[in-house]
Amino acid sequence: MRNALFRSLAALVAVGGVALVPAAAVAAPTPSPGATPVNRAGTSFLTATPITAGQPVRVDASIGDHLYWAFSATAGQVHEITATVTFPKGRSGASTWTVDVFDGLRRRQACTAGAQTPTVDAKASSVTLGCTLREVRPWAEPWSADPLPGSYVIRLSVTDLPEPDLGAPVDVDLLVGEVADRGASADDGELAAPLVPNTKAGTVLNAVPVAEPEADDADSLTDWLPDLGSRWVWTGIGGVLAAVAGVFGFAVTRRPRRR
Repeated sequence: MRNALFRSLAALVAVGGVALVPAAAVAAPTPSPGATPVNRAGTSFLTATPITAGQPVRVDASIGDHLYWAFSATAGQVHEITATVTFPKGRSGASTWTVDVFDGLRRRQACTAGAQTPTVDAKASSVTLGCTLREVRPWAEPWSADPLPGSYVIRLSVTDLPEPDLGAPVDVDLLVGEVADRGASADDGELAAPLVPNTKAGTVLNAVPVAEPEADDADSLTDWLPDLGSRWVWTGIGGVLAAVAGVFGFAVTRRPRRR
């Protein structure tokens, strides 16, 4: 009986160890070999700095800045975003940070895992944020917010902090990793064009445009006449009717001459 119990426990341990192997095999994203580091960030959606999966990002910023990066994704891919913000010493209070991801239509995408909005106290030297996006679909209904192929914008910002800490220098490390690529064969559909934001809406005019001089037609008789519109027509008709009414009234009310 005791030997059978030991064999059962050993079997359960072996099964549990096998089940834990895939979970342990999933590691955090790492930079791609030979990838060029990025040391800048945009300040808006239109100026987001383009990056690629596996390209490390390290920038110097200030607490309160909104930092933007953009990367491309195709159908079947699953991306994981990790960011670490290192603080200086002597902060006055706790702060709350957030990492948001938007698609080409500026729709905020949901995160399936990761600390998207962590809060750290004043004694913490750094904070780590994370967001694992949903699998990019090759097509979706117009009313849905499913992730589609195209450009995605990352925004890193602080949402709550003491006012004395505003503007303090920080170091930001960010990495976008591709954790899965299942391809687009599972869905029967294809997007007509990737969702890419329009960053070239128009051109900037460097000089004030000068109006063209009007032609000199002062000697023309038509310039002295008003434009014939409905107001002038009805005014003329009203004048004629007033004259006729005046003549008719005078004829009716005048006294006959005596002979």
